[in-house]
Amino acid sequence: MNDKYEAVIGLEVHAQLLTETKIFCGCSTKFGNAPNTNVCPVCLGHPGVLPVLNKKVVEFSVLMGLATNCKINEKSIFARKHYFYPDLPKNFQISQYEEPICENGFIPIELKDGSKKNIRIKRIHMEEDAGKSIHDQGDNTLIDLNRTGTPLIEIVSEPDINSPEEAYLYLTKLKQILTYLNICDGNMEEGSLRCDANVSVRLKGETKLGTKTEVKNMNSFRNVEKALEYEIERQIDLLEDGKEVIQQTLLWDADANIAYPMRTKEEAHDYRYFPEPDLMPVVVTEEWKNEILSKMPELPDAKKERFINQYNLPKYDAEILTSSRELADYYEKILSVTKDYKAASNWVMTEVLKVINEEKISINEFPISAENLGKLIELINKNIISGKIAKEIFSEMLKSNKDPEEIVKEKNLIQITDTTEIESIVDKVLMQNQKQVEEYLSGKEKVWGFFIGQIMRETKGKANPQIVNDILKNKFEMIKDSK
Repeated sequence: MNDKYEAVIGLEVHAQLLTETKIFCGCSTKFGNAPNTNVCPVCLGHPGVLPVLNKKVVEFSVLMGLATNCKINEKSIFARKHYFYPDLPKNFQISQYEEPICENGFIPIELKDGSKKNIRIKRIHMEEDAGKSIHDQGDNTLIDLNRTGTPLIEIVSEPDINSPEEAYLYLTKLKQILTYLNICDGNMEEGSLRCDANVSVRLKGETKLGTKTEVKNMNSFRNVEKALEYEIERQIDLLEDGKEVIQQTLLWDADANIAYPMRTKEEAHDYRYFPEPDLMPVVVTEEWKNEILSKMPELPDAKKERFINQYNLPKYDAEILTSSRELADYYEKILSVTKDYKAASNWVMTEVLKVINEEKISINEFPISAENLGKLIELINKNIISGKIAKEIFSEMLKSNKDPEEIVKEKNLIQITDTTEIESIVDKVLMQNQKQVEEYLSGKEKVWGFFIGQIMRETKGKANPQIVNDILKNKFEMIKDSK
């Protein structure tokens, strides 16, 4: 990016709410059902039908507002937003405009240099989703109205974001909060989290905003980052060439890594907003707000700080372990069995997450229970098994989720701690490898690892490593003294 310019970015994020039914009718919101089966006269916009507001949608919206430091408006109203798309059966969308349910909040993000920045939230409002147009089924465009009327909240940031990196951090944090609250699954591929970006550039030091464009069709946070990088460079190149930036909507093509124009950008008046006559104002009393607040779970930032303070974990560990609510819960269930906080963290961050990433599964699908992993850690700490044997048992547990104590008994994997037995094995290894003994005595200390490896092989990894080290050290001292 040209150092003369700065980017000004505002994001509009649509989050599909995890309610069982739609916002204004009783139709199912289940994803993946046969096309046009989750529909009724209300969401199809038949004449004479009346919408009835889903109470759960209001509660989820207020919960998100409270989690993002917003003011919850006691009174908010719905409005009709008019536009004419084939997948919008009523030819208007019920949304909120002048009086949204939540306003003036913020989300803190932490930049790579460790500094913190608050991204202000202008508003959070409730609205219904449109249907889906399918363009890749031959010559005709097909319409699936299953999604029509699915409840959304739109989270609109102020133009406080100044780089694609900040946008990525903000979106990651937003998704984390939504999933912690369990009000949205955050799945961009299935369309339950969608992001549009308003982008402009201006000379550094300027206070006046440049002409903005809106970029759509970004189905991952990395694509948002790439699309913003592209659009910022494109606008700077235009200005450097003495040309104007045109206010328009652009679609991001992830395969070609370019954005191309879709239409000139509408202004608010183009939508002919007016109050929805079929719905009463939404009134959130102080009592109802407090009732919703009482259901608030521990949020990611608070959980991260608690993990650092309560479990004495490094910041890096705490960030990874609290990246999702389910992962944090899994970690804390391990601690119901073992109090070795750091060992539990290491096992989750290395072995557990390695399997999850390789198998592309969630922590909820991970085959080893937290309790059994805690037992495995305790077996190491009690010197019943070695760390090496623990890895073998872990592999076995992945297949069966058996209690690790059972596996140890079945396979006779108990660690050898008998010093007499280990000493005889050390003597045997030294006797069979006289050349390496001479090399070690002549100063080649790297050979030490060779001896440890041979001893562990002889004991099938069951010898206590510390006892092996101590005996081997004593043996070499005795050899040196005898010379």
